[in-house]
Amino acid sequence: MAQEVKTTCPYCGVGCGVIAKIDDDGGVSVKGDPDHPANYGRLCSKGSALCETLDLDDRLLYPHVGGDRVNWDEALDLVASKFSEAIATHGPDSVAFYVSGQLLTEDYYLANKLMKGFIGSANIDTNSRLCMSSSVAGHRRAFGSDTVPGVYEDLFLADLVILTGSNLAWCHPVIYQRLAAAKAERPEMKVVVIDPRRTMTCDIADMHLAIKPDGDVALFTGLLAHLAKGATLDKTYIESHTHGFEEAVRAASDIGLATIVEATGLSLAELTRFYDLFERTESVVTCYSQGVNQSSTGTDKVNAIINCHLATGRIGKPGAGPFSLTGQPNAMGGREVGGLANMLAAHMAIESAEDRDRVQRFWKTPTIATKPGLKAVDLFQAVADGRIKALWIMATNPAVSMPDAGAVEAALKQCPFVVVSDIMGTTDTARHAHVLLPSLGWGEKDGTVTNSERRISRQRGYLPAPGEAKADWWQFAEVGKRMGYADAFTYANPTEIFAEHASLSAFENNGSRDFDIGAFAEIGQPAYDDLAPFNWPQRSGERPHTTRFFADGKFFHADGKARFVSTSLPQTSRTSADYPLTLNTGRIRDQWHTMTRTGKSARLSSHLAEPFVEFHPRDAMEARVESADLVEVESPLGTVILRALVTDRQARGSLFVPMHWNDQFAANARIDRLVPPITDHFSGQPASKNVAVTARRFEAKAYAFAVTATAPQKPDCAYWALAKAEGGYRLELAFDTLPDDWISWSRKIFGIDARIEPLGYADNRTGDIRLAFFDEDKLLAALFIAAAPVAVARNWAVAQLKERHEDLRNRFALVAGRPGAGRPDPGATVCSCFNVGINQITSAIREGCHTVEAVGACVSAGTNCGSCRAEIRTIIDGCLKTAAE
Repeated sequence: MAQEVKTTCPYCGVGCGVIAKIDDDGGVSVKGDPDHPANYGRLCSKGSALCETLDLDDRLLYPHVGGDRVNWDEALDLVASKFSEAIATHGPDSVAFYVSGQLLTEDYYLANKLMKGFIGSANIDTNSRLCMSSSVAGHRRAFGSDTVPGVYEDLFLADLVILTGSNLAWCHPVIYQRLAAAKAERPEMKVVVIDPRRTMTCDIADMHLAIKPDGDVALFTGLLAHLAKGATLDKTYIESHTHGFEEAVRAASDIGLATIVEATGLSLAELTRFYDLFERTESVVTCYSQGVNQSSTGTDKVNAIINCHLATGRIGKPGAGPFSLTGQPNAMGGREVGGLANMLAAHMAIESAEDRDRVQRFWKTPTIATKPGLKAVDLFQAVADGRIKALWIMATNPAVSMPDAGAVEAALKQCPFVVVSDIMGTTDTARHAHVLLPSLGWGEKDGTVTNSERRISRQRGYLPAPGEAKADWWQFAEVGKRMGYADAFTYANPTEIFAEHASLSAFENNGSRDFDIGAFAEIGQPAYDDLAPFNWPQRSGERPHTTRFFADGKFFHADGKARFVSTSLPQTSRTSADYPLTLNTGRIRDQWHTMTRTGKSARLSSHLAEPFVEFHPRDAMEARVESADLVEVESPLGTVILRALVTDRQARGSLFVPMHWNDQFAANARIDRLVPPITDHFSGQPASKNVAVTARRFEAKAYAFAVTATAPQKPDCAYWALAKAEGGYRLELAFDTLPDDWISWSRKIFGIDARIEPLGYADNRTGDIRLAFFDEDKLLAALFIAAAPVAVARNWAVAQLKERHEDLRNRFALVAGRPGAGRPDPGATVCSCFNVGINQITSAIREGCHTVEAVGACVSAGTNCGSCRAEIRTIIDGCLKTAAE
């Protein structure tokens, strides 16, 4: 009988509930959990495709040392001995852990306990440093604790929702869909989007403020000065519950409106309209994400936002408050257990002797870290200069995701001892490991995660462990035992770890700390197995409830009061004559981080199948770049090659490039190679949204597109980008040196047997060459070569991998690169859920479907996860505008 298991999505910080169904034959399907309060049954395109990412291709299944398979005892003994030797010779600060928001809370807890409590160093940091540490720092400065005041419900109760530095439609799609639904039910709700780009989130915006990069401090500092002159101030709240208001207002008022206009790039009319809207609207939620956090002034941005909410008392109330949207599924869980180098477990402070003593007594450890450890950027610089002798990386890919990624990779190459625990053995980071440890993946591991609204949910394993893969918590516990700390790491299951984590949260707390889940300190296996999603805090003896913080004016500074933080305007431009453009990096709709999982799904790869750079049309014209050209983007640190996407959604003078592509999927597209290791002074978070670059057209001698039934070899050419496709793979290429023989080259790259002769032609006038290899009626590979970017119906060509080609005419149609009569080309994919292309959507529009709902009824696009609805509306508007001209 089919089995259903309730679990949690492993992607973004929304924390959607998922129901996995396992059929009698072992097949898996997923759907949204209608009872989970984060999503109520909705899933985005990535969540809907989870079952397509569960194959074992390239999975790391066994421990390896020096590239050779070994048993677990041999691998773990080596890890423990190397770390112990480094500590004995060079001290505890000579070793480090670099972990991940992909870990479960139980994994995170043991990593933190081992490093800070037993090794005695705080050199444990996480890739969450790259996405939300400025929020942490801002919260701690303002509130005295890393507390998110509100819950998701507030977004849907608010009369004004401000989305700053957040492309909600693509990065938190389920929250976006819930917000869009709330706005449709209550049209008087206003949405303001603050972003240099006109992203798909602007589809529901009443106002889009195309702010300059890093103009947020100026915008919200100006807002505070504006509020101080009006009647909206909550003077009772300010006087009773805060410090620093007069100083913050004085600093804000010293900055004139003309300066704010210059720093933000907004007109006086836009500023006035926004300030007046904020002032007169009582229920305001300000959501902020990576566009705020990933900045050298990210902490000041967070505090500038919080200042405005404190000044008006709009915090902790239904429909009102500042709201940090975390990037990863368990970034919040990592914060709860002290996963950052400058924090202790249970939201305690490493700089506090009282907190250190408390944690040390609870853990019964002979030592405790006495000072903050190295934050991510500093940590890898310490690896590079030799201070770190042994490094353990778990569930993340810093050779792609860290700033100055080339230097990070070089540091890994020269580090004396690198351990990598991961589900994949082929990442850019794993190739530099001395020891590879196979971890459990989603669907296999068991534990908890915490989403952006402080809601703890279970991830449940429902698949057997492949090969010899083990849970991450188990790996830490076993190494802890081998390092001499056996009594402290005798865990039999994650239930015991969660119970200890809950006990520590309540230990000597009595309401003095925000994080308290003491209600679960005695949890046993059956209750843990059945644990329903809950919002913390949940203190011992209390009935389950949802909490908002700070409406009562009780904060976590020693005096119980919040702090206004004075901010000054930063330098917002890093450009120069040599590097005149500003690079902004970020996510796209259907991919996740470095594509370790999502790259396995043909459906998710169909929307945007290769690395690209967005240009404003004027910037493209000045660089002599047209859409589909290849472009070299260069910073002082290096150069990448990307496909040009020319769009007026991009701001003049700015470029946008996704951060996902790596050396497994493209020749030269690791965009973080270009990002300098500039960080926020307070949080240590890298500035990934404001990078000075230049761009120029890449002059190739030939371009090519290919489809192939089997994974190709990595080609030796200037540019290539590989994507999974239905029935095989698709490959984009460009050459600065031409092969001597295209047929021989094709046989080598695509693995074509010498006995199979190609069907094809060459046009000496245009330089076009077409080759197709068939094994009886099955297409093995097809290669389309041209002197310019190849004009081929790509989705149609990909579909031919699953077709039978008995008819010779169909084979010639394939070589021509265009479908024959009666075989329409769907065009570039817009809706990943139903594989609906742009040509199908425009055809529906021509037939009279002039709303998103009508298009959905006709071709199904936009009727599942809804992530593509904004794009469909843009296509409709474009078609109707063209028809009217």
